[in-house]
Amino acid sequence: MIRRRPIVVLGMMSKHPVPGVIWQTLHYLVGFERLGFEAYYVEAGGHQPSAMLADGEPDTGDRSLRAARFLNDVLRRFDLGNRWAFQALHADRRCYGLSELRLRELWREAELVVNLHGGTTPRAEHAATGRLVYLETDPVALQIELYRRRPRTLAFLEPHAAFFTFGENYGTPRCPLPVARDFTFIPTRQPVVRDFWATGAPPGDTFTTVGNWMQRNRPVRFRGEVYHWSKHLEFLKVLDLPGRTGQTFELALSGTSLDPSDRALLVTHGWRVRPAFALTRDLDPYRAYLQTSLAEFTVAKDQNVRFRTGWFSDRSACYLAAGRPVITQDTGFGDVLPTGAGLFAFRTLEEAADAVARVAAEPARHAEAAAAIAREYFDHEAVLGQLLQACGAAFRLGRARPVSIRPHPLGLAIDRLLDAMQATRERIRQRRAAFEAERDAGRMESARAHRAELNRARAQLRALQARLEQIEDRHDGAPVAAGGSGESRP
Repeated sequence: MIRRRPIVVLGMMSKHPVPGVIWQTLHYLVGFERLGFEAYYVEAGGHQPSAMLADGEPDTGDRSLRAARFLNDVLRRFDLGNRWAFQALHADRRCYGLSELRLRELWREAELVVNLHGGTTPRAEHAATGRLVYLETDPVALQIELYRRRPRTLAFLEPHAAFFTFGENYGTPRCPLPVARDFTFIPTRQPVVRDFWATGAPPGDTFTTVGNWMQRNRPVRFRGEVYHWSKHLEFLKVLDLPGRTGQTFELALSGTSLDPSDRALLVTHGWRVRPAFALTRDLDPYRAYLQTSLAEFTVAKDQNVRFRTGWFSDRSACYLAAGRPVITQDTGFGDVLPTGAGLFAFRTLEEAADAVARVAAEPARHAEAAAAIAREYFDHEAVLGQLLQACGAAFRLGRARPVSIRPHPLGLAIDRLLDAMQATRERIRQRRAAFEAERDAGRMESARAHRAELNRARAQLRALQARLEQIEDRHDGAPVAAGGSGESRP
């Protein structure tokens, strides 16, 4: 019997144990399996697993055992129950699942080690394979960090031997993101094992999507402008869509990202809102929700829209595979994917309303077109086949980057400032907790002292933020306003 060649996927399912991330990872694992490889899943990110794994039970101490049970339950369903490992690098460094001996063998044998999402900091054993692959699913921030030649970003990427991005327009004149001169990125997209999503059920009558409303973190600044991560800013641009079209729209949103005023705003404008939690406790309800929709209506992150990266959602690829049309905000993906039937890109409320009307008028035609796009452009055989071919070419070239990579002095200054900001935020958290404890205990003099320290720490954070913006603008060539841009505040 010929032994199949192993491929290892480094992931973070226990850090984000939600169906979107799980399905995204499974498409790689099962896709590689069906191409004739022996797929393995390893978590070595050094993170405490998500509190979501507690599932209502008392949550005390380390969650590694819960993570191991979770991974075993998920992967066993897909005949991968004996091919996973969770390394508790954040705690006692115990290895769950595969033995440490088998892991060492695996690093030596692996055809590829895929750093999915770029979510795992490379370890020596990963880099020593010479076949560590960086696979980025969210472009923009990293590309700007590379442009600024930040030492940590350069050191993070350097051990990899090939580099892939969902930003399919990156490096072309269509995408104004600065191009990294030290690393050659290859475009890719989400693979889908299409039979997981095939359904004989008729489409429903509702335009749906699943996700978060507001996410305050991860905006980026470039040349004096702020590019946002949170999608709520983009949904606000099409808030009047239900009234404009007369169609039914439903958003399944994370409860932590949505406050009562947000919900009221959406409902007032005709949107149905449901908690995503009920759909995210298991793979099947999430899949059924997509399959029983009329189509997906969603937006993209401002970062991808304005930089025209060509990014396309892994979730939207699953809608297409289920034969459900997708209407989504234009990131430039129309340069690499067909639009106008089954898939629509919009820039304005008027364009969104027109696409909705077209899908509602001919649902069967657009469902057929959606399935055809999934078959031609997202099928795991095509996507992963191209990835494997590109990896082979990159490996033969001996890494598509220079041997010596030097950080920029301003990049080093940015890293130092970010360290100082992180320490200051921790001091703010501690001072706030101390102030609240003293206030609640009635020790007002002590509470006032802690509040004064809290205010000083906040002022220091604002000063650090302003300095960071000045340094970024100095590097990027943007005009430097006195005191910083004021766009970002703690």
